Amino acid sequence: MSAPVASCKTVLASKVSASFRDQIKKDIKERAIRPKLVGFLANEDPAAIKYAEWTAKTCAETGVEFELRKVDKQDLEQKIDEANEDKAVNGIMVYYPVFGGKQDQYLQNCVSIYKDVEGLTFKYIYNVYHNIRFLDSEETTKCIIPCTPLAVVKIMEFIGVYNAVLPYGNRLYGRTITVINRSEIVGRPLAAMLANDGAKVYSVDITGIQTFTRGTGIQLQAHKVEDTELTLEQVVPQSDVVITGVPVASYKLPSKLLKDGVIAINFSSFANFEDDVKQHASIFVPSVGKVTVAMLERNLLRLHDYQQREAK
Repeated sequence: MSAPVASCKTVLASKVSASFRDQIKKDIKERAIRPKLVGFLANEDPAAIKYAEWTAKTCAETGVEFELRKVDKQDLEQKIDEANEDKAVNGIMVYYPVFGGKQDQYLQNCVSIYKDVEGLTFKYIYNVYHNIRFLDSEETTKCIIPCTPLAVVKIMEFIGVYNAVLPYGNRLYGRTITVINRSEIVGRPLAAMLANDGAKVYSVDITGIQTFTRGTGIQLQAHKVEDTELTLEQVVPQSDVVITGVPVASYKLPSKLLKDGVIAINFSSFANFEDDVKQHASIFVPSVGKVTVAMLERNLLRLHDYQQREAK
């Protein structure tokens, strides 16, 4: 057995988000604008409520106008439609889960792509999976990327997982990454984004493990997904980075599986790593929430500018 890692650096989301928040605050102040974000809360989920509180607090600090609208889930579709038509609203987000499953996917697609700060409409998700980074052929309108996957990427850039010497699209070349979550909101888009940047990704879900790798030849834009018979005990020890997002308090990834010197990132609202994770990891990121909210505001500012451009 290898000796434990001598020291582990804990990186907090607040430190990673600081530069993004400062830039957003500066832009809003210098341009004398006040983008408006509307959040719809139609559940009693503690994680959703906490996310709403973070959003409100951060928006107040950066100068974004945030309005939380608590609605009955049966009225949510109508309320989204009204916000889509309201020119005073620049961005819309919904705190999921609402109904769960396909009905929530339907609600995601009720939001206009020009107000979807979360990047969860079909158009944006399709573009993530196919590595299409702009909405137009002239490349003047960047796609909105889902907030939490984008937050994880920005954290990985901050701590040096991405190799800045290599060209864009190849900066994770040689990296093996395990993502324990394959939800359509976070885990699967994240695995696709990491694969599109050159990593070999093991995507772990209750149904099994898939590998995500970058496409080749004429399929370069579309990442490749393959089912495997691999187990968690086989893939985690191979991984340079392990990212967890299991939404239950009872799930703990056994630390004995971690490679010494691993980078461990948790995006679940629960602690998915065991308490001794720092004995194995070189860098540990216990949460990503504050970076997620910063990415939300960043997306909002971008959508605000698209709307202003179209209005001229």
